Amino acid sequence: MADRLRADAQRNRTALLAAAREVFGEHGLDASLDEIARRAGVGNATLYRRFPTRRDLIAEVFAGQMTGYVDLAETALAEPDPWAAFVTYLTRLFEIQATDRGLSELLVTSGFDDDARLAELLATAQRGATQVIRRAQSAGRLRADFTRQDISLLMRANAGVLRSSADPGAWRRQLALVLDGLDAR
Repeated sequence: MADRLRADAQRNRTALLAAAREVFGEHGLDASLDEIARRAGVGNATLYRRFPTRRDLIAEVFAGQMTGYVDLAETALAEPDPWAAFVTYLTRLFEIQATDRGLSELLVTSGFDDDARLAELLATAQRGATQVIRRAQSAGRLRADFTRQDISLLMRANAGVLRSSADPGAWRRQLALVLDGLDAR
């Protein structure tokens, strides 16, 4: 009987994480926990037993997705053309923001800096971003004064565009304008 409970517990955990990814992606980090439990097909008590706080649930959901953020820089660094790598990197970041409201909010908040797992993933992603930037600058294509911190500013601006524009593709126009301004040529 104990194995059955473990299987049920694992199924509930998996269902909760899948539902949370979906709900946070649609509604952001302040999404209803009741809606997450409902979509997972479990009661609120099960959600709170598995994840005692909203922070616990958010950290678990986005630790997996943050690895994708880390992979963006690795993919960009494999691109032979440093400017194309930088453009692709920023485009993919903006695209992630446009399609996943929860991850978008997480990437522009400092509210999870104390979560060791997320902090390590973020630090790794930031090191990769710095390498992408330096490569494009060394090739003479990216403005010399652009820094990794500027990516955070651009993402905050993009978050504003996503929140306020009726056009779901407005972020692409904003990015095109930004890239034109960043091109050192």
